Amino acid sequence: MAWGSIVAALRRTVRAPAGGGEHGSARSPTTRLFWRIFAGNGVIFAVGLTLLALSPATVSSPVLLAELPVLTAGLALMLGINAVVLRNSLSPLDQLAPLAERVAALRTGDRLPSTGDGDVGRLVATLNDLLDRLESDRNSGAALALAAQETERRRIAQELHDEIGQSLTVALLDLKRAMDHAPEGLREQLHNAQETVRAGLDEVRHVARRLRPGVLDDLGLLSALTALAVEFSKAGGVPVRRALDPALPPLGDDVELVVYRVAQEALTNVARHAHATAAELSLGRRNGDLVLEIADDGKGPPVREGAGIHGMRERAALVGGRLTMGTAAGGGLRVVLTIPRAAGREPAP
Repeated sequence: MAWGSIVAALRRTVRAPAGGGEHGSARSPTTRLFWRIFAGNGVIFAVGLTLLALSPATVSSPVLLAELPVLTAGLALMLGINAVVLRNSLSPLDQLAPLAERVAALRTGDRLPSTGDGDVGRLVATLNDLLDRLESDRNSGAALALAAQETERRRIAQELHDEIGQSLTVALLDLKRAMDHAPEGLREQLHNAQETVRAGLDEVRHVARRLRPGVLDDLGLLSALTALAVEFSKAGGVPVRRALDPALPPLGDDVELVVYRVAQEALTNVARHAHATAAELSLGRRNGDLVLEIADDGKGPPVREGAGIHGMRERAALVGGRLTMGTAAGGGLRVVLTIPRAAGREPAP
């Protein structure tokens, strides 16, 4: 829907008068471009006819070899003027398709360079304004959606802990009391039931921690990433080497949450799709920016981006960051989250 509005606005811009309002020309940019080329060619022909009329130069029939350089020079001059006019007028349009691909990939801040005045210049300015509004609306919508998602995660995690977790704990105690007074023949069955309930309780706690990591709120980002890497190594069987900068300055809550969620999703993708034997998680400063990097030695970048990668891009855009992917040194996937220095600082109280 957003791109449809952009296309419609671009069409209105192309069809609109050049100067805007009642003082503008009624001709379209296409018409003005036509007249530029037409006028340039007219000047060339006029100059050529003037030279033929006022100079002793003549053109024989058939054309002599000595006259070919003059005719060739005239043709080259005409083509050269056409090429200059068309190149200067249309060259910014070459960047439209790459820009559209970058915007579709949720890369923020990309704009077409200004070309000054003129038809294409106004078209570029209109497109950049539309991209500004689109990016602002998208970030606002993403912020609301992610805030609602985190609120729902917190609610579900709390219910899992308080309701289901407590019920399973009570069930464990009941089984323990029943096993203490049960005949010898039933104790083994009760013990098996107790272990099953205990495993279910552990799984509920694990899910609750993934939905809302308490360690992130209690101990901070570095401890949360360390716990995430350790838990991933145990559960997924893929060792994760950590390189976390302990001297990082305080970060905003939104930034910490985005970094944690991106790391969580990237490691989940390693476990599900990469077929990796090792992974690396690093967090630090690079040229003043906050940089999170997750790399593995698996099968490399995916052919098509799925919902998980798209979600990571949305989270990155929420805090003014950018997510990039490439081939890691070991041949696997390398995911890099870069958050600019201004966005990564903790807001002043």
